[in-house]
Amino acid sequence: MAPIRILVDSFADAGLPNAQMGNAREIITRLDPDLFHVSLFALGEPDSRIAARRNTRLIKLPDRRQTPRILSEFLFGSHALLFYIKSSPASRWYLSLRKKWRDRRVAIGTVESQCDFHHLPDVSQEAVDLWTQTVLRCDRLYSNCEFVRRSLEHEYGAPSEIIPTGADTRFFTPRHDRPGNPRLRVLFAGSLCRRKHPEVLLSAAARFPQVDFRIVGEGPLHGELRTRIGQERLGNVTLAGCLGPEQLREEYRQADIFFFPSTFEGSPKVIVEAAACGLPVIVRDSYSPDTVIHGVSGFHSASNEEMFSFLKLLLENPVLRRQFGEAGRKHSVQFDWDQIANQWATTFAALAQPQLRSAS
Repeated sequence: MAPIRILVDSFADAGLPNAQMGNAREIITRLDPDLFHVSLFALGEPDSRIAARRNTRLIKLPDRRQTPRILSEFLFGSHALLFYIKSSPASRWYLSLRKKWRDRRVAIGTVESQCDFHHLPDVSQEAVDLWTQTVLRCDRLYSNCEFVRRSLEHEYGAPSEIIPTGADTRFFTPRHDRPGNPRLRVLFAGSLCRRKHPEVLLSAAARFPQVDFRIVGEGPLHGELRTRIGQERLGNVTLAGCLGPEQLREEYRQADIFFFPSTFEGSPKVIVEAAACGLPVIVRDSYSPDTVIHGVSGFHSASNEEMFSFLKLLLENPVLRRQFGEAGRKHSVQFDWDQIANQWATTFAALAQPQLRSAS
């Protein structure tokens, strides 16, 4: 049987920091090339794993006027499935034209955060409208956790199935031979934006001056954080910037606790990566992350003060840190990308069957 042809609305370029595009690359590299032919777009040098994958077509885009080229591929490409639809002008045009085009190929959208966007001052109404005109118009929607599924249904009445976000638990592993830190180290990794609340790390650093805090990521709050660090003389805080996978893994391995005060999420990949590296994790309870088991591998917190209380408990209890880290590592394995990619492969095969039957 010929491979199922999938067009992925994402970029193959190596090193792109966008989390959703990274997720798409992780899935693609694990799909059996004998069963799935994959096409995706490229601007620069592709990820080496994708470049080496058989039955993979890279669609080179120009530096300018990319929308017509992408739209042309949507309309005329020989694929059965269109996966990982983005909020973009090209996908909006395609999804508005496909009924007139009588296009029966299956468009697959993924939802990876809660959907009450009106709570976010840094998300414009135009961006929300584009999302509803693209992702929400897909034939099939997949949320990355139960919380996101409920949020999507509550806000938009849209049903979805669940396939989690994964992590490479063979790459993100604990380093058991590392010496203990002379000063305990607390880590945050994520975009430096309002919804992630990296500023809470600075408040924690002021409360625990005997502890080092490291903030990995870039974003609009970088300057504000740097200014506050200087004004408050927080010598125990380091802004590490945006790091590649190897450097990020080393940050996880060198840390003692992962502290993630973000309030607007779905199922953040960094939580699974931190747990896979053996870190206890402190998160918010506002999005009920099932990747952290409260009281077993970390804590769900209702407020900043509760986060600080749990942080104090872990800082003072090395046995609890070790127990939580071991439990988190064990729990993380069920979210390994190999298992997640298998779920997608099964889904793709089921969705493509009507297309294959009609073609024959």
